[in-house]
Amino acid sequence: MQDLTEAFVELIRRTSTDLPKEVEDDLTAARGREAPGSAAQGALDTILKNVEFARSKSLPMCQDTGTPIFYVKHPEEWSTLKLRGQIRSAVIQATKLSYLRPNAVDAITEKNSGNNIGDDAFPTIHFEAVEGDELTVDLMLKGGGCENVGAQYSLPNTALGAGRDLKGVRRVVLDAVQQAQGQGCAPSYLGVAIGGDRGSSYYASKEVLFRKKNDTNPDPELAKLEGQLTAESNQLGIGPMGFGGNTTVLGIKATGMHRLPASFFVSVSYMCWANRQRRMVVRGGQTQYL
Repeated sequence: MQDLTEAFVELIRRTSTDLPKEVEDDLTAARGREAPGSAAQGALDTILKNVEFARSKSLPMCQDTGTPIFYVKHPEEWSTLKLRGQIRSAVIQATKLSYLRPNAVDAITEKNSGNNIGDDAFPTIHFEAVEGDELTVDLMLKGGGCENVGAQYSLPNTALGAGRDLKGVRRVVLDAVQQAQGQGCAPSYLGVAIGGDRGSSYYASKEVLFRKKNDTNPDPELAKLEGQLTAESNQLGIGPMGFGGNTTVLGIKATGMHRLPASFFVSVSYMCWANRQRRMVVRGGQTQYL
């Protein structure tokens, strides 16, 4: 297998400095829904100017460059040990080049490593072996503010009147949006996982955020729920950055999972307006960025 360290550095640069067009289009559409001269429209104006400046100067679009989370689908004969080493080396280089801010802080000693390398969970790397000779790497830079307002619920939840059904899911997701009150840099995208255990549910709630922003859930019940939750979240009037307005979330993606009969978890992961995601595909020795 080839050394892809420099390709990973470029993936990080693009993710940190160049917001995907579909996200920028959602933000532009949101601006058009806000009242002229309102604080909500002003916040979105500032966001959009920042997006263009970051892209033109190849600078991070947010001072919090987040936790790098890599999802790697690799040919089964490739070494994950070597891939992990290349990714970690790329993270060090990207930090030196200021595409990433030094973010890895030891929770016990409070010491910052200075290069974004911590234990095996920082950066976070998920591997999956696949058939064929194609490597696909999805990168998400997950900011601390939006991570802080994520939530997990165990149903039934009597305080919210939420039972073990999609009506109960609706209640707890709307509660998560209401509790956030625009923190985590709204307008946000939400990933919702229904089922699993505590760990797998949170994992899936982040993974589902990689779906295309304008796609339709193949499960008609979940597709209906996603549309309903998006509309109702935006009726709360929280708005961009919590300033009030018509756009609190830009979209919601949901997935269902098998669970034990004794448990019914609903996990909600927020992604801030700076929805920094990019894909790298290596095929036949050629690298493509999407």
